[in-house]
Amino acid sequence: MQSALALESQDIQKKFGHFTALGGVSIQIPRGEFVTLFGRNGAGKTTFLKIAATLMRPTHGSLHIEGIDIRKEPEQARRHIGFLSHNTFIYRDLSAIENLRFFCRLYGVNASDDRLMGLLERVGLRRRANDAVRAFSRGLQQRMGIARVLLHDPSLILLDEPYTGLDAQAVAMLNVVLDEIVAAGRTVILTTHDLEQGLRAATRAMVMDRGKVVMTSDARDPAIREAYSRLILMGGSR
Repeated sequence: MQSALALESQDIQKKFGHFTALGGVSIQIPRGEFVTLFGRNGAGKTTFLKIAATLMRPTHGSLHIEGIDIRKEPEQARRHIGFLSHNTFIYRDLSAIENLRFFCRLYGVNASDDRLMGLLERVGLRRRANDAVRAFSRGLQQRMGIARVLLHDPSLILLDEPYTGLDAQAVAMLNVVLDEIVAAGRTVILTTHDLEQGLRAATRAMVMDRGKVVMTSDARDPAIREAYSRLILMGGSR
């Protein structure tokens, strides 16, 4: 039986020496939700996403993806996860289509070139399919990263500051892709410093501060904007 929760964490803690990056994060995210995490640099957003993506082990606590314990079955959990961060994990010396072919082999995905070209079409790169990625701007490389994330059809999309460094056209393209992902019933967890972009399609918003979730609410709740202003823009205390 498939879990009704895309992600569930219980008391997730992460320490780096004497520094506590996460001080106990317990959240439940139902399938199909779009959740945006806000917080200052160092609040713990990226650390939490990396743990959820199985790229980092927690010091304490448990986390399940689609009902799968990431500690016990990380490989099975990864099949459900698409993760995009500042590092797009794209190989610069390969062309766009070669990158997708490589990740098909890595993910064990049997995809025709027609499907890969369709993915490149979705992110506006069909005409650049045979160009080396090293010639791409930051925005085009981020588009390639999005194509990679969608390649294995994950049910949970984790996006860490995806708008950073994008021009207006790339932002618009990313929003179209996110809208398609939401319409397909997939779950999105996004971190951003951009309040308006973060709330644009979100169903729920959370504010993190000092390694903890200090507020969670409907994305349309004005209290989210107040918390953003107090904790992030003004640097206030909890």
